[in-house]
Amino acid sequence: MPMLPQTPFLRLALAADAVASGAMGLAFAAAPAAISALTALPHGLLRGAGAFLIAYAALLGWLAVRDAVPRAMLWLLVAGNLMWAVECAALPLLGLVVPNGWGIALLAVQAVVVAVFAELYIIALRRMPRAA
Repeated sequence: MPMLPQTPFLRLALAADAVASGAMGLAFAAAPAAISALTALPHGLLRGAGAFLIAYAALLGWLAVRDAVPRAMLWLLVAGNLMWAVECAALPLLGLVVPNGWGIALLAVQAVVVAVFAELYIIALRRMPRAA
């Protein structure tokens, strides 16, 4: 499996994604009822997303301290972040959730933030020599 050497840029992107994902995951997991009351997003959706984000943050933190990262893993992070962004936009558009203004704002911010992380990983991949 082709490995990419860790760079300061990639390490920072992974660590920032880990912190953001971990903070959101802890908030969703610790206070789904309160966040649901504020946003009108389903309690179960928030709790499930929180559990996922905590595990995801742990993976990102582990990757951030490695000397090298599998190229395929970075592409998986790109795809996953882009899918998360699309899902954040699609949930209310498809009528799967009916958030209030705060809920729409939360979903919009999440969509933008995870799309930015996807772009940071793409930048890191483009900066790597192809042979790596």
